[in-house]
Amino acid sequence: MKTILLRSLIYYGLVFLIGFILGTFRVLLLVPTVGEMYAELIEMPLMLIAIYYSAKFLVYRFSALPRLSAYLVIGVIALGLLLLTEFTLVLGLRGISFAQYIAARDPVSGIAYALSLCIYALMPFILSKTRSSRIDA
Repeated sequence: MKTILLRSLIYYGLVFLIGFILGTFRVLLLVPTVGEMYAELIEMPLMLIAIYYSAKFLVYRFSALPRLSAYLVIGVIALGLLLLTEFTLVLGLRGISFAQYIAARDPVSGIAYALSLCIYALMPFILSKTRSSRIDA
């Protein structure tokens, strides 16, 4: 369990750091120019690339775990940490409630964000299956 928690923290930390940097550029440079929805949609592919490479680093850099399902647990824990950070730190800095946050989300970029969160949670598992099939071959 200690290994799973440590890997979850690493995965979360990598994605959060990249998201924090990209989010800063998005808010300061893109939102005033193109608006909130388009700024989020422009940032989304970059975040998906960050998710992919962070999960790839996690899966290939460290020794394989005995069960592939452990990678699913890693992704879910990392997602929980990311949401906890978002709903405490980010909402606290903005000074809004969770209900206000949900109500203010753009439907298009909000759906894209929700899908990216699902990909974030699943990516270590997906890549671990790829690694497993390469080792078996």
